[in-house]
Amino acid sequence: MTPSALDVIRDEHHALAGMLTALRHLARDLRDRGGEPDFALLRAILFYIHAFPERLHHPKESELLFPAIRRRDPTLTAVLDRLDADHDRGEHAVHALVMQLLEYEQLGERCRDAFVASVEQFVERYLEHMAVEERDVLPRARALLERDDWRAIDAAFAENRDPLTGHTPSEAYKALFGRIVRLVPAPLGLGPARD
Repeated sequence: MTPSALDVIRDEHHALAGMLTALRHLARDLRDRGGEPDFALLRAILFYIHAFPERLHHPKESELLFPAIRRRDPTLTAVLDRLDADHDRGEHAVHALVMQLLEYEQLGERCRDAFVASVEQFVERYLEHMAVEERDVLPRARALLERDDWRAIDAAFAENRDPLTGHTPSEAYKALFGRIVRLVPAPLGLGPARD
């Protein structure tokens, strides 16, 4: 039986990959087609990344999952250290991107290309980070960790309740997630497809 935390982690990775893909799509669309940016949507996506992956998902990996793996297999220490370093930089990276978005919004088109380039780099790093976890860490965790290890890890990840993984959002986040899903252009969301 797969520990429930692994299902939650994979579901959250999938939801985050969708948000990252939407962010990159919107940024490339600005670069390739121009037009008026949907700054509210871009801010909402970046807020999601800050609120869920950065504040809920990554701390539980770094504080619970990775230490349990280190105890069982010290050969994974270098990979886990790199992932922890990514986690440590994550909130700063989101904040830097938000500041670039605000620059773009306030100072105009001259800031567009720098913002788009930063989005590309941010998305690539995030996707690579998740690929390393999926390829190198999660299969080893499943093989190495024992039932006692999983109890606390499963309980912690069960609390995440990310709305983009099918959970009902709390009242505080319901409007945000509804807006993101309605505004992200099809086929990634429910918004109108861009020509």
